[in-house]
Amino acid sequence: MKTVDILLVEDNRADIKLIEECFKELTIKCNISVATDGEQAVNILKRTGGYTESLRPDVVLLDLKIPKKDGFEVLKEIKNDENLSGIPVIILSSSSLKNDIDKAYALKANFYITKEMDIENYIQIAKYIEDYWLSKSDKRAI
Repeated sequence: MKTVDILLVEDNRADIKLIEECFKELTIKCNISVATDGEQAVNILKRTGGYTESLRPDVVLLDLKIPKKDGFEVLKEIKNDENLSGIPVIILSSSSLKNDIDKAYALKANFYITKEMDIENYIQIAKYIEDYWLSKSDKRAI
């Protein structure tokens, strides 16, 4: 089975560490790259600004409240770029405001998860991606 390449766009070091630990528990192999701000994320995705050798991620985990370019701006750039628009984007946000959720889906986010400071929530995020990826792999084999 192929390694799942994940781009985690998150500026909170504790959240980064927690998410990385949760993904180690999965049956699928994951390679997690981290961008700590929106500009870096866009450069990695578009392979510009010193990131010409970056791998194209299979999925993006995107926090909304990040420096330089917020998550909404990054999401909009991903979904408006024909080379990137097919990458699933999962929003990980501390915001449970209806306006934020609605805006994320209007910008074509694939999933919106409200972050809680609970390891079980992060494990569920990892399992969701694992389930999605395994079901996607099964469909390719048919």
